[in-house]
Amino acid sequence: MVTNSRFEFATATRVIFGAGCLRDFKPSELGRKALVVGGRNSDRAAPLLEILKRDGVSSGIFNIAGEPTVDAVTQGVAQARQSTSDFVISIGGGSVIDCGKAIAALLTNGGNALDYLEVIGKAKPLINPPVPFIAIPTTAGTGAEVTRNAVLASLEHRVKVSLRSSLMLPRLALVDPELTSDLPRSLTASTGMDALTQLIEPYVCIRANPITDSLCVDGIGRVARSLRRAWDVSSDMEARTDMSIASLFSGMALANAGLGAVHGFAAAIGGMFSAPHGAICAALLPHVMEANIAALQRRQSAPESLGRYRQIARLLTGNPNAASKDCVAWVRQLCRDFGIPGLGSYGIAPKDVPLICEKASVASSMKANPVVLDPATLQEVLTRAL
Repeated sequence: MVTNSRFEFATATRVIFGAGCLRDFKPSELGRKALVVGGRNSDRAAPLLEILKRDGVSSGIFNIAGEPTVDAVTQGVAQARQSTSDFVISIGGGSVIDCGKAIAALLTNGGNALDYLEVIGKAKPLINPPVPFIAIPTTAGTGAEVTRNAVLASLEHRVKVSLRSSLMLPRLALVDPELTSDLPRSLTASTGMDALTQLIEPYVCIRANPITDSLCVDGIGRVARSLRRAWDVSSDMEARTDMSIASLFSGMALANAGLGAVHGFAAAIGGMFSAPHGAICAALLPHVMEANIAALQRRQSAPESLGRYRQIARLLTGNPNAASKDCVAWVRQLCRDFGIPGLGSYGIAPKDVPLICEKASVASSMKANPVVLDPATLQEVLTRAL
């Protein structure tokens, strides 16, 4: 793999970052009627609702209990139209942000989500710009505040796929690390491992470029020094700030380079089983890295790709002489320390492996993996992750 010398880079129109920056938010600059998309815990949206009221913006709230589905987006669009909302704000994790992103896009484009979804839908391009969309993450993991897609689950097709367009980049990403300071340990671990995955995969993928390389290297270093600290002491604001930056960088990187086999598997698993996305990624990451390294070594024709895994190992371990296999060991140990469960804990059994691998092989993320993994290797990776 050679870093692309010809590339483009796009991100949110505006990014505001910093502890406490939510308090300075002026929503009236974007509209007069907001649909606020929130998660299961409606209390997390309370500070934003107060700010909207203070700034003279009327609002209604649309909550989703889990990962966004095609039906949930349809309901959100209907509520926004009924209340004549002229902009959308998501405050929550990646699922909440993706839901709001899709609602904002469909408000100005005819039809329904299936008209625009990849793989299972018609994959029609969005024609009209979405209504202004503001993303306010309350976790440090998905980077969804700066991505150009919304990952939606189709219960009918038992798969997760993307509604994707450069028009879907948020108008504003407001990243306030203070909003992550009360995350429970389990969520800190799973979202942090998602951020790490989204920094490693774009760095080694076939569409890496100089800008995404810089973001990934910086972000991986931040995760290495701060994820365990944030997990140990929830209120460690320095560590929380590092993780919020790492998550932001991971979103920028994946949106402009791509991902890999971990997210290829996650797309299939997330549509078939009720399992948190970050936990899926964490369970798969060391096994996919190990398989990629082994496949690259067998090819003996991708020295730069192997060199990138050695660089990841150096960043994670702090050892300038680390070998590529050391990054696998580091991630595997962190998963053990965090108590990351195997995929079998979510009801995935050996009998499910062939179908998951079949679906994963056609997932959009799989196409950017640094090396093509054959069906037998895919099944071996997934079996080890159980």
